[in-house]
Amino acid sequence: MFLFIFLFSCAPVNFSPKNSSIKEPGIKEPIINNQNISKNENNNISQKKTNIIQLNKNTNLNKVLSGNITVLISRRDDPKIVNQFLNVIELAIYKKKIKDVFFKIHIYDDNNSLKKYINKNKGAGTVYFGPIRADDSLELNAYCEDGVLFFSFSSNKSLARDCVFLLNFFPDNEIETIFDYLPENSKVAIVYPENSYGYKINQIVDNVSERSNSIIINRISYKDNLDNVRSAIKELGKYELRKFELNRQKKLLALNKDQNSKKRLKKLERFTTTNDYDFTHVLIADYGIRLLQVAPLLAYYDIDPNIVGFIGTGAWDDTIFFNEPTLQNAIFPGVEYKKRQKLVDDYVAIYGEDLMRISTLPYDLVGLLSYLINNNYSIKNFYELINSKKFIFDGVDGNFYFKNNLIERELKILQINNGEASQIN
Repeated sequence: MFLFIFLFSCAPVNFSPKNSSIKEPGIKEPIINNQNISKNENNNISQKKTNIIQLNKNTNLNKVLSGNITVLISRRDDPKIVNQFLNVIELAIYKKKIKDVFFKIHIYDDNNSLKKYINKNKGAGTVYFGPIRADDSLELNAYCEDGVLFFSFSSNKSLARDCVFLLNFFPDNEIETIFDYLPENSKVAIVYPENSYGYKINQIVDNVSERSNSIIINRISYKDNLDNVRSAIKELGKYELRKFELNRQKKLLALNKDQNSKKRLKKLERFTTTNDYDFTHVLIADYGIRLLQVAPLLAYYDIDPNIVGFIGTGAWDDTIFFNEPTLQNAIFPGVEYKKRQKLVDDYVAIYGEDLMRISTLPYDLVGLLSYLINNNYSIKNFYELINSKKFIFDGVDGNFYFKNNLIERELKILQINNGEASQIN
Protein backbone atom coordinates (compact mmCIF):
# COMPACT_ATOMS: atom_id res chain seq x y z
CA MET A 1 0.00 0.00 0.00
CA PHE A 2 2.85 2.33 0.89
CA LEU A 3 4.49 1.95 -2.53
CA PHE A 4 1.14 2.42 -4.22
CA ILE A 5 0.63 5.72 -2.41
CA PHE A 6 4.07 6.90 -3.47
CA LEU A 7 3.26 6.18 -7.11
CA PHE A 8 0.03 8.12 -6.91
CA SER A 9 1.17 10.72 -4.44
CA CYS A 10 -1.13 13.48 -5.63
CA ALA A 11 -4.28 11.39 -6.03
CA PRO A 12 -7.11 11.83 -3.47
CA VAL A 13 -7.16 8.96 -1.00
CA ASN A 14 -10.24 7.95 0.97
CA PHE A 15 -8.79 5.42 3.42
CA SER A 16 -11.12 2.63 4.48
CA PRO A 17 -9.95 -0.91 5.30
CA LYS A 18 -12.39 -3.34 3.72
CA ASN A 19 -11.88 -6.56 5.68
CA SER A 20 -11.58 -5.40 9.27
CA SER A 21 -13.86 -6.64 12.01
CA ILE A 22 -13.13 -3.62 14.20
CA LYS A 23 -16.18 -1.66 15.21
CA GLU A 24 -16.29 1.50 17.27
CA PRO A 25 -18.72 4.41 17.67
CA GLY A 26 -18.19 7.51 15.53
CA ILE A 27 -16.09 10.54 16.38
CA LYS A 28 -16.45 12.05 19.79
CA GLU A 29 -17.34 15.69 19.76
CA PRO A 30 -15.26 18.24 21.65
CA ILE A 31 -15.90 18.54 25.36
CA ILE A 32 -16.70 22.10 26.39
CA ASN A 33 -17.32 22.22 30.13
CA ASN A 34 -18.91 18.79 29.76
CA GLN A 35 -21.28 20.11 27.08
CA ASN A 36 -21.11 19.90 23.31
CA ILE A 37 -20.76 23.11 21.34
CA SER A 38 -21.52 23.98 17.75
CA LYS A 39 -19.87 26.55 15.56
CA ASN A 40 -22.75 28.99 16.14
CA GLU A 41 -22.69 28.81 19.93
CA ASN A 42 -20.22 31.61 20.41
CA ASN A 43 -21.49 32.84 23.78
CA ASN A 44 -18.71 32.98 26.36
CA ILE A 45 -16.08 32.18 23.73
CA SER A 46 -12.95 34.23 24.25
CA GLN A 47 -12.77 37.32 22.09
CA LYS A 48 -9.00 36.97 21.87
CA LYS A 49 -7.91 36.74 18.24
CA THR A 50 -4.68 35.34 16.92
CA ASN A 51 -2.54 37.44 14.61
CA ILE A 52 -3.98 35.62 11.64
CA ILE A 53 -7.45 37.15 12.01
CA GLN A 54 -5.95 40.61 12.34
CA LEU A 55 -3.69 40.05 9.33
CA ASN A 56 -6.26 38.53 7.03
CA LYS A 57 -8.41 41.59 6.38
CA ASN A 58 -8.50 40.73 2.69
CA THR A 59 -9.02 37.00 3.23
CA ASN A 60 -12.48 35.47 3.22
CA LEU A 61 -12.57 34.35 6.86
CA ASN A 62 -16.03 32.90 6.33
CA LYS A 63 -14.56 30.34 3.92
CA VAL A 64 -15.37 26.85 5.19
CA LEU A 65 -12.46 24.50 5.91
CA SER A 66 -11.78 22.20 2.98
CA GLY A 67 -12.82 18.55 3.16
CA ASN A 68 -9.67 17.65 1.24
CA ILE A 69 -6.67 17.44 3.57
CA THR A 70 -3.18 17.24 2.09
CA VAL A 71 -0.65 15.10 3.96
CA LEU A 72 2.83 16.54 3.40
CA ILE A 73 5.61 13.95 3.32
CA SER A 74 9.30 14.58 2.65
CA ARG A 75 11.44 11.97 0.95
CA ARG A 76 13.87 12.66 3.80
CA ASP A 77 11.37 11.60 6.48
CA ASP A 78 11.90 8.40 8.43
CA PRO A 79 10.15 5.71 6.31
CA LYS A 80 8.89 3.88 9.39
CA ILE A 81 7.24 7.01 10.78
CA VAL A 82 5.73 7.86 7.38
CA ASN A 83 4.35 4.35 6.97
CA GLN A 84 2.80 4.36 10.44
CA PHE A 85 1.29 7.81 9.99
CA LEU A 86 -0.40 6.71 6.75
CA ASN A 87 -1.62 3.50 8.38
CA VAL A 88 -2.99 5.44 11.36
CA ILE A 89 -4.84 7.88 9.09
CA GLU A 90 -6.39 4.90 7.33
CA LEU A 91 -7.35 3.28 10.62
CA ALA A 92 -8.77 6.51 12.07
CA ILE A 93 -10.98 7.06 9.03
CA TYR A 94 -12.48 3.61 9.47
CA LYS A 95 -12.74 3.41 13.26
CA LYS A 96 -14.23 6.89 13.60
CA LYS A 97 -16.61 6.29 10.65
CA ILE A 98 -15.48 9.52 9.03
CA LYS A 99 -17.25 10.54 5.83
CA ASP A 100 -16.76 13.33 3.31
CA VAL A 101 -13.16 13.97 4.38
CA PHE A 102 -10.50 12.94 1.87
CA PHE A 103 -6.73 12.77 2.22
CA LYS A 104 -4.34 13.65 -0.59
CA ILE A 105 -0.73 12.55 -0.19
CA HIS A 106 1.93 14.92 -1.52
CA ILE A 107 5.57 13.83 -1.45
CA TYR A 108 8.22 16.50 -1.91
CA ASP A 109 11.98 16.39 -2.37
CA ASP A 110 13.13 19.42 -0.38
CA ASN A 111 11.99 22.69 1.12
CA ASN A 112 11.95 24.50 -2.24
CA SER A 113 9.70 21.91 -3.86
CA LEU A 114 7.42 22.11 -0.81
CA LYS A 115 7.09 25.88 -1.20
CA LYS A 116 6.29 25.54 -4.90
CA TYR A 117 3.52 23.08 -4.13
CA ILE A 118 1.98 25.21 -1.39
CA ASN A 119 2.12 28.31 -3.60
CA LYS A 120 0.00 26.49 -6.16
CA ASN A 121 -2.41 25.13 -3.53
CA LYS A 122 -2.98 27.85 -0.94
CA GLY A 123 -6.65 28.70 -1.26
CA ALA A 124 -8.55 29.90 1.82
CA GLY A 125 -9.67 26.99 3.98
CA THR A 126 -6.89 24.67 2.78
CA VAL A 127 -5.72 22.27 5.50
CA TYR A 128 -2.26 20.68 5.56
CA PHE A 129 -1.40 17.66 7.68
CA GLY A 130 2.36 18.11 8.32
CA PRO A 131 5.22 18.56 7.66
CA ILE A 132 6.90 16.09 9.99
CA ARG A 133 10.36 17.67 9.81
CA ALA A 134 11.14 20.83 11.80
CA ASP A 135 13.26 22.39 9.05
CA ASP A 136 10.38 22.10 6.58
CA SER A 137 8.08 23.96 8.99
CA LEU A 138 10.25 27.07 9.35
CA GLU A 139 8.48 29.47 6.97
CA LEU A 140 4.93 28.15 6.89
CA ASN A 141 3.49 31.28 8.50
CA ALA A 142 4.24 33.12 5.25
CA TYR A 143 1.04 31.53 3.88
CA CYS A 144 -1.22 32.50 6.77
CA GLU A 145 -2.64 35.53 5.00
CA ASP A 146 -4.04 33.16 2.38
CA GLY A 147 -6.24 31.47 4.98
CA VAL A 148 -4.24 28.22 5.08
CA LEU A 149 -3.93 25.99 8.18
CA PHE A 150 -0.93 23.80 9.00
CA PHE A 151 -0.84 21.05 11.63
CA SER A 152 2.87 20.29 11.91
CA PHE A 153 4.57 17.60 13.99
CA SER A 154 7.69 19.69 14.60
CA SER A 155 9.10 19.82 18.13
CA ASN A 156 10.38 23.40 17.62
CA LYS A 157 7.94 25.35 19.77
CA SER A 158 8.99 28.71 18.33
CA LEU A 159 7.24 27.77 15.06
CA ALA A 160 3.82 27.65 16.72
CA ARG A 161 2.12 30.90 15.71
CA ASP A 162 -0.49 32.36 13.41
CA CYS A 163 -1.80 29.51 11.23
CA VAL A 164 0.83 26.94 12.29
CA PHE A 165 -0.26 24.51 15.02
CA LEU A 166 2.15 21.96 16.50
CA LEU A 167 1.39 18.44 17.69
CA ASN A 168 4.08 16.63 19.63
CA PHE A 169 4.85 15.45 23.15
CA PHE A 170 6.10 18.64 24.76
CA PRO A 171 7.84 18.11 28.13
CA ASP A 172 6.77 21.51 29.52
CA ASN A 173 3.27 20.13 29.96
CA GLU A 174 4.69 17.08 31.74
CA ILE A 175 6.98 18.94 34.16
CA GLU A 176 4.20 21.35 35.14
CA THR A 177 1.92 18.39 35.91
CA ILE A 178 4.56 16.78 38.15
CA PHE A 179 5.38 19.95 40.09
CA ASP A 180 1.69 20.73 40.59
CA TYR A 181 1.32 17.29 42.17
CA LEU A 182 4.34 17.32 44.52
CA PRO A 183 3.64 18.09 48.20
CA GLU A 184 4.28 21.65 49.30
CA ASN A 185 7.90 22.41 50.23
CA SER A 186 9.24 19.38 48.37
CA LYS A 187 12.99 19.48 47.78
CA VAL A 188 13.87 18.17 44.33
CA ALA A 189 17.23 17.01 42.99
CA ILE A 190 17.63 16.66 39.22
CA VAL A 191 19.65 13.95 37.47
CA TYR A 192 20.03 14.47 33.73
CA PRO A 193 22.19 13.39 30.77
CA GLU A 194 24.37 15.86 28.90
CA ASN A 195 22.35 15.76 25.70
CA SER A 196 19.61 17.84 24.09
CA TYR A 197 16.83 16.14 26.03
CA GLY A 198 18.57 16.50 29.39
CA TYR A 199 19.43 20.15 28.79
CA LYS A 200 15.84 20.86 27.73
CA ILE A 201 14.34 19.29 30.85
CA ASN A 202 16.86 21.13 33.01
CA GLN A 203 15.80 24.45 31.46
CA ILE A 204 12.08 23.71 31.81
CA VAL A 205 12.45 22.70 35.46
CA ASP A 206 14.03 26.05 36.29
CA ASN A 207 11.06 27.93 34.82
CA VAL A 208 8.40 25.68 36.32
CA SER A 209 9.90 25.47 39.82
CA GLU A 210 9.82 29.26 40.16
CA ARG A 211 6.02 29.12 39.93
CA SER A 212 5.62 26.07 42.19
CA ASN A 213 5.69 25.36 45.93
CA SER A 214 8.75 23.13 45.55
CA ILE A 215 12.41 24.06 45.33
CA ILE A 216 15.37 22.67 43.38
CA ILE A 217 17.91 21.62 45.99
CA ASN A 218 20.61 20.06 43.81
CA ARG A 219 21.34 18.83 40.31
CA ILE A 220 23.94 16.68 38.61
CA SER A 221 24.60 15.75 35.03
CA TYR A 222 26.43 12.84 33.44
CA LYS A 223 27.90 12.19 30.02
CA ASP A 224 25.69 10.71 27.35
CA ASN A 225 27.83 7.55 27.33
CA LEU A 226 27.53 7.22 31.15
CA ASP A 227 31.32 7.38 31.65
CA ASN A 228 31.03 9.54 34.78
CA VAL A 229 27.58 8.54 36.02
CA ARG A 230 28.85 6.77 39.16
CA SER A 231 30.88 9.74 40.38
CA ALA A 232 28.01 12.10 39.58
CA ILE A 233 25.51 10.07 41.62
CA LYS A 234 27.95 9.80 44.52
CA GLU A 235 28.28 13.58 44.48
CA LEU A 236 24.51 14.07 44.37
CA GLY A 237 23.84 11.90 47.37
CA LYS A 238 26.95 13.02 49.25
CA TYR A 239 27.74 9.34 49.42
CA GLU A 240 31.27 9.63 50.85
CA LEU A 241 30.18 12.20 53.44
CA ARG A 242 27.22 10.13 54.62
CA LYS A 243 29.40 7.00 54.69
CA PHE A 244 31.97 8.80 56.81
CA GLU A 245 29.27 10.00 59.23
CA LEU A 246 27.82 6.51 59.61
CA ASN A 247 31.24 5.01 60.35
CA ARG A 248 31.85 7.74 62.92
CA GLN A 249 28.58 6.84 64.68
CA LYS A 250 29.47 3.14 64.62
CA LYS A 251 32.87 3.79 66.25
CA LEU A 252 31.29 5.86 69.02
CA LEU A 253 28.66 3.22 69.76
CA ALA A 254 31.30 0.48 69.78
CA LEU A 255 33.04 2.25 72.66
CA ASN A 256 29.89 2.05 74.76
CA LYS A 257 28.98 -1.21 76.49
CA ASP A 258 25.35 -0.48 77.42
CA GLN A 259 22.51 -2.48 75.84
CA ASN A 260 20.97 0.49 73.99
CA SER A 261 24.29 1.28 72.28
CA LYS A 262 24.71 -2.38 71.33
CA LYS A 263 21.19 -2.51 69.83
CA ARG A 264 21.71 0.68 67.88
CA LEU A 265 25.11 -0.50 66.63
CA LYS A 266 23.57 -3.76 65.47
CA LYS A 267 20.91 -1.80 63.61
CA LEU A 268 23.45 0.52 61.94
CA GLU A 269 25.56 -2.41 60.79
CA ARG A 270 22.89 -3.08 58.16
CA PHE A 271 23.47 0.30 56.50
CA THR A 272 26.26 1.56 54.26
CA THR A 273 25.53 5.28 54.81
CA THR A 274 23.21 7.49 56.80
CA ASN A 275 19.83 8.42 55.30
CA ASP A 276 19.86 12.16 55.99
CA TYR A 277 19.26 13.31 52.40
CA ASP A 278 19.07 16.96 51.40
CA PHE A 279 16.18 16.22 49.03
CA THR A 280 12.77 14.56 49.16
CA HIS A 281 12.53 13.67 45.45
CA VAL A 282 14.85 12.90 42.54
CA LEU A 283 13.77 13.82 39.02
CA ILE A 284 15.51 11.43 36.60
CA ALA A 285 15.37 13.23 33.26
CA ASP A 286 16.29 10.27 31.10
CA TYR A 287 14.76 7.25 29.35
CA GLY A 288 15.70 4.19 27.30
CA ILE A 289 18.59 1.94 28.27
CA ARG A 290 20.23 4.76 30.26
CA LEU A 291 17.26 4.96 32.63
CA LEU A 292 17.57 1.24 33.34
CA GLN A 293 21.20 1.86 34.31
CA VAL A 294 20.87 5.16 36.18
CA ALA A 295 17.94 4.22 38.44
CA PRO A 296 19.65 1.11 39.92
CA LEU A 297 22.86 3.11 40.48
CA LEU A 298 20.95 5.66 42.57
CA ALA A 299 19.80 2.85 44.84
CA TYR A 300 23.26 1.22 44.81
CA TYR A 301 24.79 4.39 46.20
CA ASP A 302 22.19 4.50 48.95
CA ILE A 303 19.66 6.95 47.55
CA ASP A 304 16.84 4.76 48.79
CA PRO A 305 13.69 4.87 46.58
CA ASN A 306 11.68 3.87 49.67
CA ILE A 307 12.69 7.15 51.32
CA VAL A 308 13.32 9.47 48.36
CA GLY A 309 10.59 9.67 45.73
CA PHE A 310 11.77 8.89 42.18
CA ILE A 311 9.96 10.95 39.53
CA GLY A 312 10.24 11.02 35.75
CA THR A 313 8.86 12.53 32.56
CA GLY A 314 6.39 11.32 29.95
CA ALA A 315 9.29 9.50 28.26
CA TRP A 316 8.88 6.85 30.97
CA ASP A 317 5.57 5.78 29.45
CA ASP A 318 6.90 2.44 28.24
CA THR A 319 6.25 -0.98 29.75
CA ILE A 320 9.97 -1.78 29.50
CA PHE A 321 10.50 0.32 32.66
CA PHE A 322 7.59 -0.99 34.71
CA ASN A 323 9.33 -4.10 36.07
CA GLU A 324 12.57 -2.38 37.11
CA PRO A 325 12.80 -2.94 40.92
CA THR A 326 14.22 0.51 41.71
CA LEU A 327 11.37 2.22 39.80
CA GLN A 328 8.59 0.58 41.78
CA ASN A 329 6.33 3.32 43.25
CA ALA A 330 8.07 5.93 41.08
CA ILE A 331 5.73 8.45 39.44
CA PHE A 332 5.56 10.24 36.09
CA PRO A 333 2.97 12.29 34.13
CA GLY A 334 0.84 10.63 31.50
CA VAL A 335 -2.40 8.87 30.66
CA GLU A 336 -3.11 5.24 31.52
CA TYR A 337 -2.31 2.72 28.81
CA LYS A 338 -5.87 1.42 28.79
CA LYS A 339 -6.94 4.73 27.25
CA ARG A 340 -5.09 3.83 24.03
CA GLN A 341 -4.96 0.05 24.39
CA LYS A 342 -7.79 -0.60 21.91
CA LEU A 343 -6.03 1.47 19.25
CA VAL A 344 -2.72 -0.29 19.90
CA ASP A 345 -4.31 -3.74 19.76
CA ASP A 346 -6.22 -2.93 16.57
CA TYR A 347 -3.11 -1.56 14.89
CA VAL A 348 -1.09 -4.67 15.70
CA ALA A 349 -3.92 -6.94 14.50
CA ILE A 350 -4.26 -5.16 11.14
CA TYR A 351 -0.73 -4.05 10.29
CA GLY A 352 1.33 -6.68 12.13
CA GLU A 353 3.65 -4.28 13.94
CA ASP A 354 3.72 -2.34 17.22
CA LEU A 355 2.26 1.15 17.26
CA MET A 356 4.92 3.77 17.94
CA ARG A 357 4.11 6.19 20.75
CA ILE A 358 4.20 9.19 18.40
CA SER A 359 1.62 7.62 16.07
CA THR A 360 -1.26 8.47 18.40
CA LEU A 361 -0.79 12.11 17.33
CA PRO A 362 -2.13 11.76 13.76
CA TYR A 363 -4.95 9.55 15.05
CA ASP A 364 -6.27 12.29 17.34
CA LEU A 365 -5.68 14.96 14.70
CA VAL A 366 -7.85 13.12 12.17
CA GLY A 367 -10.70 13.11 14.69
CA LEU A 368 -10.34 16.81 15.42
CA LEU A 369 -10.18 17.90 11.78
CA SER A 370 -13.06 15.69 10.72
CA TYR A 371 -15.22 17.21 13.45
CA LEU A 372 -14.41 20.74 12.31
CA ILE A 373 -14.89 19.97 8.60
CA ASN A 374 -18.07 17.94 8.96
CA ASN A 375 -19.59 20.70 11.09
CA ASN A 376 -18.78 23.30 8.39
CA TYR A 377 -16.42 25.41 10.47
CA SER A 378 -15.22 28.52 8.72
CA ILE A 379 -11.71 29.90 9.18
CA LYS A 380 -13.06 32.49 11.60
CA ASN A 381 -15.08 29.90 13.54
CA PHE A 382 -11.96 27.77 13.85
CA TYR A 383 -9.82 30.53 15.35
CA GLU A 384 -12.54 31.62 17.74
CA LEU A 385 -12.95 28.10 19.03
CA ILE A 386 -9.29 27.06 19.10
CA ASN A 387 -8.47 30.13 21.22
CA SER A 388 -11.13 29.28 23.76
CA LYS A 389 -9.94 27.59 26.95
CA LYS A 390 -13.29 25.82 26.97
CA PHE A 391 -12.49 23.81 23.85
CA ILE A 392 -11.22 20.37 24.92
CA PHE A 393 -11.10 17.37 22.61
CA ASP A 394 -11.27 13.75 23.75
CA GLY A 395 -8.25 11.86 22.39
CA VAL A 396 -6.62 8.46 22.85
CA ASP A 397 -3.88 10.16 24.87
CA GLY A 398 -6.38 11.98 27.06
CA ASN A 399 -8.24 15.24 26.68
CA PHE A 400 -6.28 17.82 24.72
CA TYR A 401 -6.55 21.43 23.61
CA PHE A 402 -4.37 24.11 22.04
CA LYS A 403 -2.61 26.86 23.96
CA ASN A 404 -0.65 29.41 21.93
CA ASN A 405 -0.92 27.02 18.96
CA LEU A 406 0.72 24.18 20.91
CA ILE A 407 -1.12 21.01 21.84
CA GLU A 408 -1.49 20.50 25.59
CA ARG A 409 -2.98 17.55 27.45
CA GLU A 410 -4.80 17.05 30.70
CA LEU A 411 -2.19 14.67 32.09
CA LYS A 412 -2.51 12.55 35.21
CA ILE A 413 0.06 11.20 37.66
CA LEU A 414 0.91 7.55 37.02
CA GLN A 415 2.66 5.31 39.52
CA ILE A 416 4.72 2.27 38.55
CA ASN A 417 3.87 -0.93 40.37
CA ASN A 418 4.31 -4.59 39.44
CA GLY A 419 4.62 -4.13 35.70
CA GLU A 420 1.92 -1.47 35.31
CA ALA A 421 1.54 2.29 35.58
CA SER A 422 -1.74 3.28 37.24
CA GLN A 423 -3.33 6.67 37.81
CA ILE A 424 -3.12 7.82 41.43
CA ASN A 425 -4.59 11.36 41.29
